[in-house]
Amino acid sequence: MNRINIAIVGATGMVGNKFLEVIEEHNLPVDNCYLFASGKSAGKVVKFFGKDNVVLELTPKNVLDLEGKIDYALFSAGGAVSKEYAPLFVKIGATVVDNSSYWRMHDDVPLVVPEVNPDDAFLNHGIIANPNCSTIQAVVALKPLYDKYGITRIVYSTYQAVSGAGVFGVEDLKTETKEPKKFAHPIAYNVLPHIDVFEEDGYTKEEHKMIDETRKILHDTTLRITATTVRVPVYYGHSESINVEFKRDCTLDGILDALGNFKGLVLQDDVKHAIYPLPIYAEERDEVFVGRVRIDDSIKSGINMWVVADNIRKGAATNAVQIVELLLYGKN
Repeated sequence: MNRINIAIVGATGMVGNKFLEVIEEHNLPVDNCYLFASGKSAGKVVKFFGKDNVVLELTPKNVLDLEGKIDYALFSAGGAVSKEYAPLFVKIGATVVDNSSYWRMHDDVPLVVPEVNPDDAFLNHGIIANPNCSTIQAVVALKPLYDKYGITRIVYSTYQAVSGAGVFGVEDLKTETKEPKKFAHPIAYNVLPHIDVFEEDGYTKEEHKMIDETRKILHDTTLRITATTVRVPVYYGHSESINVEFKRDCTLDGILDALGNFKGLVLQDDVKHAIYPLPIYAEERDEVFVGRVRIDDSIKSGINMWVVADNIRKGAATNAVQIVELLLYGKN
């Protein structure tokens, strides 16, 4: 098996740390790992596969000095960093998997969830975009239904953990502050129908991400989609209520069969015993969990379902590592 050299950009952040953890758990064949972060984190020592790795400051010179030495670079340092540095890493021979929103809707950049559209990963020109965390778990649940019944319309309502807003989001909940650092209002004992910035049409940027990214990943611009995204006082794990309208007639047994046999999905649907997906149990798991599946009698053919996943793992780090595995090993 070929060994690889990997770089992590944003290595000391929440997702950067999780990149390293997931790479170790998945036992990727890594020889050398180059860690990059801002100047204030440079010099820190991070243990990885039992070795001490010194964090490098992210500068053009430090990147160019590694020309020909990096196979894959995983980014989680924000859109401005990705815009400037992703092409530079491509220039020195690396394939970039970027967790920011900057490249996602570029026509020549594939937006990939390995369980859903693996072929797209091989169409890259050096950069592959990791979708939004809330989009990733949604499309994993939607894909088997899309293939079996076709989909005309999706209604998303999300209940998103504070970790999706980074360390300051977690801090706002942990301290139960009435003067939040990250959110517009206190998050403890509260819910905020406000994720990312509001656009002129009244939707937030997060809501537009889910709409646009779902269409791109499923290769279907005809999909009618609407979304409401909400921040809730949960540390890890996004939850989503998804209403789906199909092109063809469906049965509950057929829906459950499609969901229960799809790679990466775990069906938890036994309401008689109060078994359904919960974020507290999805934490530190790579799978997407689906339950509370029921026919929507208000439309000709449709369902409601409840979808949960760890937003820092499957919603970010794990999905990126799975893309690298896809490129390394091919489709399973």
